[in-house]
Amino acid sequence: MSQRIPVLIDSDANNEVDDQHAIAYALFSDEVLDVIGITVNNTPHGNGIQGQYDEALRVLRLCGAEKRVPLYKGAEEGLEEILPHVRDNSFDGHEAVDFIIDAAMAERSQKLVLVPIGKLTNIALALARAPVIKERIKVVWLGSNYPDSGEYNLAADPDSVNFVLESGVDFEIVTVRYQETTGSTAVQVTREQIQQNMPGTGPLVSAISGRHGGQYTRFGDYSVSLFENFGFATWSLFDVVAVAVVKNPALGQLNEVSVPPLDETEWDHDSTTRYRVRMWEHFDKNEILKDFFETMNAG
Repeated sequence: MSQRIPVLIDSDANNEVDDQHAIAYALFSDEVLDVIGITVNNTPHGNGIQGQYDEALRVLRLCGAEKRVPLYKGAEEGLEEILPHVRDNSFDGHEAVDFIIDAAMAERSQKLVLVPIGKLTNIALALARAPVIKERIKVVWLGSNYPDSGEYNLAADPDSVNFVLESGVDFEIVTVRYQETTGSTAVQVTREQIQQNMPGTGPLVSAISGRHGGQYTRFGDYSVSLFENFGFATWSLFDVVAVAVVKNPALGQLNEVSVPPLDETEWDHDSTTRYRVRMWEHFDKNEILKDFFETMNAG
């Protein structure tokens, strides 16, 4: 068997429904991915950093991974507020940031893949606190509507996006592109598909209280509850797509592009400054959903 890919998931776990499923998908993909830890950050709809942490812990427990995969709280605020304190012993998000740095510096034969599926604040802070990790990591971020403006993860902390671009780290962007077919928005799942495929999947664990009440002993049953309490009958599995292309790069198209810095949430296309990144787009929806459900059933 080929060597597993070391990954660290950085998530705003308490948002919507794709966040929890991306974490579970990564944990259940253990023949390919070695999830060495999970860090959380807070974005506007996540009920604070404690809410983000509690939901990530709930997923870890439902996946039977609480004892083997560490979980750390990260940044509540944005980069601009925290950066002046990044050399202090303690600052907003220091637990996650220090864990990211330690994980990056651990001896291994390949780069640690950081998979931020929320704002980039924790990653930017780690690069600011320990620039040496730049050569030891690859960042695969779910975010941006590039070349168009906006997108939730980007808007949550644009300063951190610019910081990561300027750092020169190995950086891949898994595009979102709302209302288009070329980004991860196109990889959609229906409530009916979840109801048909997820019940009873995952290991049997001690009963865990759900986000919306109830008791659950398998992640698959909790998945059904999440979608039943969600306000949409169809939803894009944005964060799952980011994990999917790390697991199997054939599930999307990757191209090197030259991007400008951000001006607030707008890409400054008039700027003469450019950064070389790799951009994921044109995802294989059917194969991603197939692998997702097969992985969930085998978990």
